[in-house]
Amino acid sequence: MEKDQCTVDYYYHSWSKRWSTTTRSASRIVTSADNISTSAATHQRGCRCNWIRMRRRIFAKLCRTTIVIVITLTILVNLIFILEFGYKSKLSFSDEPTSRANISDDGQSYQYLTLEIVSSQSRAAVSVDGAMMIDDNEVGKGRGIHVLVLNQRTGAVMARQIFDTYSPHEDEAMSLFVNLVSKGRIIVMTIKDEGSFHLKQPTRDLLQRYGSKNSQILGWRDTWIFVFEKGDNPQLRGVGGRCCEHLGKSSNFLSWGQPLSVTCKVRLSTDQHEEECQWPDTEENQRRREFCSRVEGYGSVCDCHQPTPITFQPSPIPNNQIRNVPVAIIASDRPRYLYRMLRSLLRVGGANKEMMTVFIDGYYEEPMQVVRLFGLKGIQHKPLGIKNARISQHYKASLSTLFKQHPDSRHAILVEEDLDVAPDFFHYFSQLVHLLDEDPTLYCVSAWNDHGYQHSAVNATLLYRVDTMPGLGWMLTRKLFKEELETLWPTQDKMWDWDMWMRKPSVRRDRECVIPDVPRTYHFGASGLNMNSFFQDTYFRKRALNNQADVQLHDIENMKAINYERVVETAVSNATVLDHTISPCEESFIPNVTGETFVVYMKMEHARDTITWLQIAKCFKIWDLDARGSHKGLWRFYLKNNSIVVVGVPFSPYSKFKPTKLNPIELHSTVTTRKSN
Repeated sequence: MEKDQCTVDYYYHSWSKRWSTTTRSASRIVTSADNISTSAATHQRGCRCNWIRMRRRIFAKLCRTTIVIVITLTILVNLIFILEFGYKSKLSFSDEPTSRANISDDGQSYQYLTLEIVSSQSRAAVSVDGAMMIDDNEVGKGRGIHVLVLNQRTGAVMARQIFDTYSPHEDEAMSLFVNLVSKGRIIVMTIKDEGSFHLKQPTRDLLQRYGSKNSQILGWRDTWIFVFEKGDNPQLRGVGGRCCEHLGKSSNFLSWGQPLSVTCKVRLSTDQHEEECQWPDTEENQRRREFCSRVEGYGSVCDCHQPTPITFQPSPIPNNQIRNVPVAIIASDRPRYLYRMLRSLLRVGGANKEMMTVFIDGYYEEPMQVVRLFGLKGIQHKPLGIKNARISQHYKASLSTLFKQHPDSRHAILVEEDLDVAPDFFHYFSQLVHLLDEDPTLYCVSAWNDHGYQHSAVNATLLYRVDTMPGLGWMLTRKLFKEELETLWPTQDKMWDWDMWMRKPSVRRDRECVIPDVPRTYHFGASGLNMNSFFQDTYFRKRALNNQADVQLHDIENMKAINYERVVETAVSNATVLDHTISPCEESFIPNVTGETFVVYMKMEHARDTITWLQIAKCFKIWDLDARGSHKGLWRFYLKNNSIVVVGVPFSPYSKFKPTKLNPIELHSTVTTRKSN
């Protein structure tokens, strides 16, 4: 038993010793494994951190490389754009085309222009030696005859014009333009869409004199290309004879002639007698020489023997109150309009060219050449917005810049590029400028009268107050623009007419403008965003324009609000009431007498109730598209040399003078139709 117990103890201690040894070994193994595991984890985390850092470095390098590439590409694209734009500009304005064919003829070597010309329903295009000078394929625009004028020695482009000879009077404008082009120039003509409807016989004859064999038979929707050299004895310098007139006849009324795509070569002149004019070396002639080397179609400006003057000495005006009032000439890309307007303005008594600035909406070269020709300041700015919004922003930018240029000026005069001005244009404003400072109920002073036609405006000394803003040659105060209009002006996303906005009651705030009975400006422009030759012919061609210098205006102080009310009340109360049983459209409505004042009472329930007035305006052949030129529901003008007053009843406060039993005239929109004056 004891032996057995000893045996048990032996095995117990032996097993305990082994277990202890095994446990310690296992512990060491576990500890070693833990250490190995920890070491592996630490190594793994280190590897992961290194990979993250490496990935970040790679990403940073890729970003930097991408930015460098983007910047480089941007710089390259802009450089290409600048170089291409500059190249095209040079081609467009008097630099020679780059490609030139040399052909031997009769033992001599000549240079030839290669002209590629397209005429079709939807496109008109002309390229000169591979450089595209005209490419009009815009839908709904560019109808008519496209004209390109080239220098006969260099091939440089000197003028580009479009004449919508589908519309009236455009053929006359084209004939005038061709007549104003210098002798020897190469003229290219091509039709887009339709160009014959109003191509009258005198223009057809002119084209025939310059060598056209098809001008007399050019018909409805025909396509046509014609290239000729202007001269006393016109003769094409074409390779192989006459090759630069082509006609595609329309087969019926609903179709167009076949599209024409023609290539012809025109020989350049080597005539040594066609060198520059030998004008005296003066500052004026330096401007003239620069102008005439770049543009065409301005007639005697570039005449070598008797050039028309471009410097003027306007006479002073008595008691000049606007000597230091700046003048903004609002212009766009209508250089010939601008030329005509500036010649008219600079010759007027009191004109001060130092106070004039021409503002051009866009970076157009030819209008700026016209500005430099007359030695004036010109400012071009980037257009903002489109269509009406663009025009509106142009006016705002021009006024803002003008007042910034002249910080001490309290007034400014605006005049558009498509206006002729009267001989007393500045004298007129000089006599009235003080009213804007003295009468807070005045909004502006305008040289225009919406109802000032040759048959309805006769008294050059007479003035009116009207509650619409006429524009077309007008004066305003710095205070009005800087404190009100500038901050409220419509933004470029608003497709509003700036003048219609200025007429809004919330902007005008019951203020009125002073206008003349006989206008001091005449609108001659037949093309523009809101203008065409038909509209010009119908509503503007027979406008009146004062032709007297230094007209002394009468009763200027009566243009102040309180005084004017007395004048109007006296005129209405003393006027003879016309026979209201006769239609205003009848010739007998106005008696065949002169020097009288007649009054007409018509139905007008409120300010917007202008139906009857517009029909009366149609009958009298004055402005009838909307209600303008009124004063508190009253209109004043002349007919048959009699003063006519029309009063809207019951809206106008002057309705109180209507005889009790008299029924006001009421007309509806179907009663009359307007005919052109």
